[in-house]
Amino acid sequence: MKKLVSKIFRGSCCMLLLLGLFSCEDWQVKRVHSSVYYFDRPARMWEECLPLGNGRLGMMPDGGLDKEQVVLNEISLWSGCKQDTDNPQASYALPTIRRLLFEGRNDEAQQLMYQTFVCKGAGSGLGDGAEVPYGSYQLLGNLDIQYQYNSTDSVSNYRRQLNLEDAVSTTSFKRGSVTFMRESFTSFTQDVGVIHLTADVEKALNFSYTMNRPEHAILRLEGNDLWLEGQLPDGVDTTACRGMKFAACTRVVLPKGGLIVTDSSRITVQNASEAILLVSMATDYFASDYLERISQLLDEAAGKSYMALEREHSSAYQQYFNRVSLDLGSSERDFWPIDKRLAAFAQDKNDPGLQALYFQFGRYLLISSTRLGLLPPNLQGLWCHTIHTPWNGDYHLNINLQMNHWPAEVTNLSELHMPLIEWTKKQVASGERTAKAYYNARGWVTHILGNVWEFTAPGEHPSWGATNTSAAWLCEHLYQHYLYTKDTAYLADVYPTMRGAAQFFVDMLVEDPKSKYLVTAPTTSPENAYRLNGNTVSICAGSTMDNQIIRELFTNTIASAEVLGTDSDFVKILAEKKARLMPTSIGKDGRIMEWLQEYEEVEPHHRHVSHLYGLYPGNEILLDKTPELAEAARKTLEIRGDESTGWSMAWKINFWARLHDGDHAWKLLTDLLRPCVDTGTNMVNGGGTYPNLFCAHPPFQIDGNFGGCAGMAEMLLQSQNDCIEVLPALPAAWPNGSFSGLKARGGAEVSAEWKNGKVEVMRVKALCKGNFRVKLPREKSAPVSLLLNQKAVSLPVVDGMIMIDMQIGDELAVLY
Repeated sequence: MKKLVSKIFRGSCCMLLLLGLFSCEDWQVKRVHSSVYYFDRPARMWEECLPLGNGRLGMMPDGGLDKEQVVLNEISLWSGCKQDTDNPQASYALPTIRRLLFEGRNDEAQQLMYQTFVCKGAGSGLGDGAEVPYGSYQLLGNLDIQYQYNSTDSVSNYRRQLNLEDAVSTTSFKRGSVTFMRESFTSFTQDVGVIHLTADVEKALNFSYTMNRPEHAILRLEGNDLWLEGQLPDGVDTTACRGMKFAACTRVVLPKGGLIVTDSSRITVQNASEAILLVSMATDYFASDYLERISQLLDEAAGKSYMALEREHSSAYQQYFNRVSLDLGSSERDFWPIDKRLAAFAQDKNDPGLQALYFQFGRYLLISSTRLGLLPPNLQGLWCHTIHTPWNGDYHLNINLQMNHWPAEVTNLSELHMPLIEWTKKQVASGERTAKAYYNARGWVTHILGNVWEFTAPGEHPSWGATNTSAAWLCEHLYQHYLYTKDTAYLADVYPTMRGAAQFFVDMLVEDPKSKYLVTAPTTSPENAYRLNGNTVSICAGSTMDNQIIRELFTNTIASAEVLGTDSDFVKILAEKKARLMPTSIGKDGRIMEWLQEYEEVEPHHRHVSHLYGLYPGNEILLDKTPELAEAARKTLEIRGDESTGWSMAWKINFWARLHDGDHAWKLLTDLLRPCVDTGTNMVNGGGTYPNLFCAHPPFQIDGNFGGCAGMAEMLLQSQNDCIEVLPALPAAWPNGSFSGLKARGGAEVSAEWKNGKVEVMRVKALCKGNFRVKLPREKSAPVSLLLNQKAVSLPVVDGMIMIDMQIGDELAVLY
C-alpha cells in the first residue's frame, strides 16, 4: 500500500515547497478529491469497472480477486459496410408531401413519408444493426486472467481506484502476508494496453490468461504471443463474415524472471515477482497492414521498462489534462468509496469535491475516447461490452454526437474537436447524393443517423429519422473551433463544408403559403410529437429548432466568407434567405413555440428541448439582448420539468446556466449525479449516474458526462455574447473556489478565484492576438486593480465592461 499512496501523492510535497502556500497534507487532500475515485471491492457489473482509453484503445478491468476480466475495445471496430441507402424515388413524392403539410394534413403527409421518405434497406435495424449493413460498434473481446495464490488467507486492504491525473487504474490488496498490486493503462505513447502485476514477496505471482469473444473470432498461439483474430459480418452476405477484420495480441514480459507455460488457448505464468501484460489491438479500418502494426507496437513496448512506459504515458496524457483545474472545496467524503459517496450525495448534497471530480471525469473521458487522426467518441465514447451495443453505439446527430464535444473548446481540449470536424467533412460526398435523391437540392445533408460507413439518408422511421438539420448543427462545431482558435487557415479548410450545408438549405427551403416564411418541409422537432386530428404526428414544416440552426448556419457562413474575403454573391443570397426565416416566437402560454403552430404536445415533459437550441448551444436567446425570449425559455423549461434522461438533464444544466440561474443549474447537476444502482446490483429507473461515474440514459450514454462537464464550465465562464464573463451562474452551493485554464471565444485562457460568492482575482491570458471585451465580475462600486503583464493599467469602464488589445501571451489580471 505504500507504493499506492506514493502514486496518489507523487510530487505533491516538492510542488508545495516551491509554492509555499499550503502544507503538504492540504495539497494531498486537494489532489485526491479532485482527481481520484475508488471502490473498496471488485466490480459486480460492467458499470462499476474503471474506463481506460487512449483515444484508440479501451480497457475496463473489473479488479476481480481470483478471476479478473478486462473488456477490450478499439474505436473503429464496426460491423456493417458502405452501402447505397438513398431512395431514388423519394424526391418525386416531395411535392405531394409539402402540399399536404401546407394544407394542414400533416398526418397524411406522414403516412406518405413512411412509404417514400425513408432509407433503402433495414437502416439502423431500429437501433439493433449488428447484423445489417448499417452495422454496430462492438467490443473487440475480453482478456480473462485467472490468479492462483499460495495462501488461502482472507483478503484485506482492498482498493481499486482510477487516478484521473495520470490515467492509471490501480488495484491493490493484501492476501495473507503478501501485498498484490495491479496497475493498468492504455498508453498514450506506445499505443498498447499495459497491465503491471507485482507482489511484494518474491515468486508469489502465479496466474494464467486467455482472450475470448462471443462470436466471429478464433484464438491462436504464436510462440508466447496469444492472438485473437476475427472478421465481422458486413450485413449483406448473411452466410459469411466479410466485414471489418480485427485482431488483438497479448504478450507477457517477466522483468524479474519466472516460468511461462503455454497451451493452445492459455498462457500460464509461474513463480514471478513482476509481470507486464501488453495488449495490442487494431482493425483494418485505417490500414490493411493492421496485423504487422499490432506486432510492431508490441515489440516497441516490450523493449521498455514499466517505469518508462508509465512515465511516458502519463506525461503525454497530462499535456491535455493539466490544462484545467477546478477547486470547489472539500469534505470528509473525499476519501469515501465512490459508490458510497454517490449514495450519500443523494441524501446530502454537501460534497463539492464530488462535483469537481465529475467535471474532471468528463474531461478525462474526452481525452481518453478520441484522438487526432481517428474517430470522434460515439454514443458510448470508446467503451462497450456487448455485440449488440445500445442504439448501435453510433453517432446520433440530433444532439448526442454534438453534446459529446460541448466540453472540447471551453475545457481547453480544442485539438480533440478535430476528429469530429474531420468526420463531418467525410460525410459531404454521401450527403450530396442524399440531398439530390430526396430533395433535388444542391449542397449536402445528413439526418439523424451516422456511422463509420458515411450513412446520410433519413432513418427507417420518419417520426425520428426525418430530421434534416444535422449537417447544419455539425457545422456549428466547425465554426466554434474557429471562434476559439482564430485560425484562418483552418477556417479556409472547413469553409467549403459549411458552404455546402448552407447551399442545401438555399435550395430546400420553401415558402409557407400562410405565413410567407421560408420553412423546411418536411422535417421534425427531434423525436417529439403533437396531436392532430386525433393522431400522433411528428412530421411538420419549419420546426423552431430548424429555423434557429439554419439562421445560425447562414450567419456563420456569412461571417466566414467575410473573414476569408470570398463568395460575396453567395453571402447576399444567404442574407436574403435568412431574413425570411420565421423568428423564434412566443406562444399564447408564454413559452417558446416548438412548431409553426401551437399544437398540443403528446409528451409535455419530453426529453428533447430542441426549440431552445437558440439558448444553448446557440446564442440567439440572450438575457440582455432578447429578455422576452429568455423569459419564455425559462417558462418552457419550468413546464418541461427537470426529471428526464441523463443527457437531457445535462442539456438543461447548460440552459439554466445561460439564463444565469446557477442554483437551478446546480439542482440539475445534483439530479444528474443520482445513483442509478441501489445498494445491491439492481438498476434504478431514470437518468443519473452509475457507480463508475458513467452517465445513465439509461443505459449508459457518454453524452450525459460530456454535457454535464460542459454545463459546469458554462456556470463558471461564458463568452457567447462577445464578452468574457466569469461566474455568470455561480450557485450558492459553491461559495468559495477557483478554476484555471478554461477557454473563451476569441482565443483566451481564463482563471478566477472567489470567496463568499465574490470574485477576488480574475485572469485573462491571450492565446491569440485581438481585442477582448471583459465584463468586470463585481458591482461598479467595488474597488478594482487592473494589471497587464503585472503592470498597472487604467482602462475605461463602459456598462461594466472593459476592452483591451492584447498580443499572444499577454495576461490581464483583475484584482479586488
